[in-house]
Amino acid sequence: MSTFYERFERHDHATGLKARSTHYCPGCGHGLVHKMLADAIEALGVQDRTVAISPVGCSVFLHYYLDVGNSQAAHGRAPAVALGHKLANPRAVVVSYQGDGDLASIGLAEIIQAAQLALPLTVIFVNNAIYGMTGGQLAPTTLMGQKTSTSPGGRDRLMGQPLRMAELIAQMDGPVYVERVALYDAKQRTRAARAIEKAVRLQRDDVGFSFVEVLAECPTHLGLSPVEAEGWVREKMVPVFPLGVKKDLAPAPFGPWPEPTFDAARLLEAIGGTADPVPRFCQGFPRTGWGDDIALKFAGAGGDGAQTAALLVTKAAINEGFDATHIPSYGPESRGGTSYADVRVAGGEVLSPAAPHPHVLMAFNAPSLARFAGDVVPGGVVIYDSSIITEPPALPEGIRVVGVPCSAIAHELGRRVVKNVVAVGAMLGATHLFPEETLLAAIRQALHAKPGLIPLNEQALDRGLKAAEAAAAGR
Repeated sequence: MSTFYERFERHDHATGLKARSTHYCPGCGHGLVHKMLADAIEALGVQDRTVAISPVGCSVFLHYYLDVGNSQAAHGRAPAVALGHKLANPRAVVVSYQGDGDLASIGLAEIIQAAQLALPLTVIFVNNAIYGMTGGQLAPTTLMGQKTSTSPGGRDRLMGQPLRMAELIAQMDGPVYVERVALYDAKQRTRAARAIEKAVRLQRDDVGFSFVEVLAECPTHLGLSPVEAEGWVREKMVPVFPLGVKKDLAPAPFGPWPEPTFDAARLLEAIGGTADPVPRFCQGFPRTGWGDDIALKFAGAGGDGAQTAALLVTKAAINEGFDATHIPSYGPESRGGTSYADVRVAGGEVLSPAAPHPHVLMAFNAPSLARFAGDVVPGGVVIYDSSIITEPPALPEGIRVVGVPCSAIAHELGRRVVKNVVAVGAMLGATHLFPEETLLAAIRQALHAKPGLIPLNEQALDRGLKAAEAAAAGR
């Protein structure tokens, strides 16, 4: 089976001639590098083992053209995603395919750490000296004096010198092979194809980390014809980025590393979990009038336990067979300001884990209440720690407000740290999302290694639940 697709399934589902045209501008180097990489994969017989990582930028389109495994990475994070694939499946041939704005700017830390770690990986770095996709801005590899949309007068000393990534990677201890190649004539294209194939072969043979930098043309942002752009690379880029092999160690097998395990028993042991079945108490998805996808937000100062409370509710929902997600957000103000976690619970599938407009807000402190209370949807409920927040703000009509002295109850129980469990109980009492037994089961599951703490937490949950029911009833 050919590694390079003969037809390109574009977003507009084009047919005829358009179905055979690429996304790239005339004269762009990416298409050539794609074909070279596909030819190398095919020649080495590793198509079924290959995973290509394509991040943000012009590199993002790689998955349209190569019939191999593919993962999309956030801007600059392709090496981190590549490492994940390689460690999860050491037999995979993983190719991180990146541009200069991606690898040499936001992803600089990732590529440095991946190179020094030295696992067998292949990095193809396309350097066209500019941010191609996003509008022609200054890149870390932009030449001195080169004009871009963000350096209209040309790059000067205050913008720093261009980064020579091949030399930077080559001087590190980890990589085994580093070369810079170009595409501006037939001779250079042949060398580039050989370099890319060698970089893939060294990974196939489990030798080590390889890095190939390709000087490529971007006629669109240079304002040149494809032929003129080839001349610009040869005359302007090559003196700054000299071609050639920067590092080439004698091949020596990397050596074995621990194979990953997917054994459930070992995984449970590692995370302190249990394989015991968890009882279910819900008769169906919670009937609240909020539909089959309920959003909750837990917010407080660092140390209030909002994250733990949110995670407890998430695990309780999963135990009941619902789809549930937990997204923490700590922020720079987590000590003394507001730290929050979003929880979504769905009868089907959670489509978005964020909760910008929650149905339920549990606020542990005044800044959190002030920040998020206005986001609660009409018909929602706000629960707050009334022993900390003495004067809650006025909220729109239709939002229920329930104050529960979570901190005071925890103090009465002799352990202030259980106020987050009191708060979970208060959330249950105010919403009746789940039976109390659902959260009790989650508490026992979470504390199975510390059974002495279970009775206190069970009591905290019950006290919070009853206090919220009393507050809601006006008692």
